[in-house]
Amino acid sequence: MVRRILLGSQLRRLRESRGVTREAAGYSIRASESKISRMELGRVSFKARDVADLLTLYGVTDEAEREPLLNLARESSIAGWWHSYGDVLPSWFQTYVGLEGAASRIDTYEVQFVHGLLQTEDYAHAVVASGHRRMPGDEIDRRVALRMERQKLLLQETAPHLRCVLDEAALRRPFGSREIMDEQLEHLAQLSERPNVTLQVVPFDLGGHPAESGAFTKLSFPEPEIPDVVYLEQLTGSLYLDKPEEVAEYTGVMDRLFNNSLSPAETRDRLLRIRQLA
Repeated sequence: MVRRILLGSQLRRLRESRGVTREAAGYSIRASESKISRMELGRVSFKARDVADLLTLYGVTDEAEREPLLNLARESSIAGWWHSYGDVLPSWFQTYVGLEGAASRIDTYEVQFVHGLLQTEDYAHAVVASGHRRMPGDEIDRRVALRMERQKLLLQETAPHLRCVLDEAALRRPFGSREIMDEQLEHLAQLSERPNVTLQVVPFDLGGHPAESGAFTKLSFPEPEIPDVVYLEQLTGSLYLDKPEEVAEYTGVMDRLFNNSLSPAETRDRLLRIRQLA
């Protein structure tokens, strides 16, 4: 996914620097203007032949310049591990999982429930079952397995830094039994001790706060060519925002959330207190 975005952004810069329209670029590879747009956003796969033709159109004829981009095109077609869950993974969420796996930092705010990267297996099962009451049990199990597989990201040597702000409502809203919630709260307290996890809670007594529009996630990447992306999940789809002015708005909201929330140490105390009172 990130390879596609990186290649798409480089092709876009080459096209714009040569003054070539999307319509003309599409004509050169027997495609539509909208196909070029999707390619430049990294939302479709690339054929090496198409990339080669576009590079020629843009005046990139030196093999030393062409080969790295053609290699990106070939590598971008390699399926990620999550494709084996294609039977239960909506196509619009596959994009997010790919971006999440390539991010160097994940900043996220959740209000409804604990973020998927921080859920215990039993809590995840309760969340999925609650949201999909008519879903067969084996499909629920597959979705939970996918969520557990995603969590391995935080244990990798090159793990991203996860900065998560949870609304206190997410901690007090019960999913499953009391034992499941107790285990989830204890799990959060333990995860918050990890060096690559920063966990903070927005307490009820704060009142109103900047994230009035709801949950969102901002993904940052190690490659400077790839812009930050804000992910907004909806009931039947998702939005990906990468315009600098839009990302800046969400960055400001996230910064204010971190400044106004309980500190990581205070958050651990709040987690354990909620667990004791449950």
